[in-house]
Amino acid sequence: MALIERLELRPYALPLRRPWASAHGAIRLRRGLLVRVEAKGLIGYGDCAPLPEAGTEPLVAASAMLERWAHAFVGCDPEQLLTEIDPLDETAHAIGCTPPKERTPAAHYALACALADLLSQQRGICLRCWLNPAACARIAVNAALGPVAQVDAAQLADCIRRGLRVIKLKVGIAPLEDELAVLRALERAIEPGLADRLVLRLDANGAWGLAQAHRFIEATARLRLPIESLEEPLADPDPLRLAELQSQAPFALALDESLIARFAGCDPRALGVRRLVLKPAAIGGLRRTLALARHTQGSSLEVVITSLIDSAAGLWPTAQLAGALANPLAHGLGTGAWLARDLGTPPLIQDGWMALGDRPGSGFSA
Repeated sequence: MALIERLELRPYALPLRRPWASAHGAIRLRRGLLVRVEAKGLIGYGDCAPLPEAGTEPLVAASAMLERWAHAFVGCDPEQLLTEIDPLDETAHAIGCTPPKERTPAAHYALACALADLLSQQRGICLRCWLNPAACARIAVNAALGPVAQVDAAQLADCIRRGLRVIKLKVGIAPLEDELAVLRALERAIEPGLADRLVLRLDANGAWGLAQAHRFIEATARLRLPIESLEEPLADPDPLRLAELQSQAPFALALDESLIARFAGCDPRALGVRRLVLKPAAIGGLRRTLALARHTQGSSLEVVITSLIDSAAGLWPTAQLAGALANPLAHGLGTGAWLARDLGTPPLIQDGWMALGDRPGSGFSA
């Protein structure tokens, strides 16, 4: 058994092509740590890029945890270590599953990815097949265009022509009526033939009260531009209020993984929505996320895996996780183009699909 010979951390700062805005503010630079685990000539990579507004710890806390591990884990068995930080225990799949005790999910996820990358390379198989032998070799992805107020019909048309049928837009940033006016203007401006080839995936990031969410759903339900889903419509996502909104909406409402702490022990079907959006870096593990996703799908809820504007080192294992989930929904992984420079080459997206390849490990190389 090859033991860990080196656990190395490489800080980075990657500028974005333009600010990534949401109801929580704007991001212009992605800072993080490239995690590098070496054993017997093979290297496994993980990306620790915390985003506290998305449910992770601050970078300083993640860095401190990884520094501790870098000194403690040399000489350890990578498989045993992965079992400790990202357990195989299928009982951890419940909505109330406990996140990492240290509350450093981004650090846990980065190390879990590096170890899984290393172990799957040792076995000579791709990471998704190491997680699930019936994994998909390619996954559908959505385009991520940012705030709706900054999008025009030409951008939508360009996405459609490139085969990106599901287009994600941020809402809840500008006044509600202003954003509705933008959506109506887009509806008027886009060619009818193109409008039939797209669906909009909207994300409010918990911006609204109940009355505003009702107003938005009522107005968007009348649009000719089809809405596929609306994520996090409520600032206070009570299941009864969400169920009330879901009964009004002709499209799926979605919650993200913040429900793990908020609705501990809850049956997913009692959350009041039809979809969960899971960010593995906020959950704290590859296998932890996959178990939660399978449990959720078993409760007849839809599941989408999404990244946090990760570098290629983070995007590759997250995409492999989505491949292991093997569901037909478009996943929120089309974020690589937001980075002005990257740590490596991200997965290729063509005609709305991300190709994962058959290379052993996650597919990332520095």
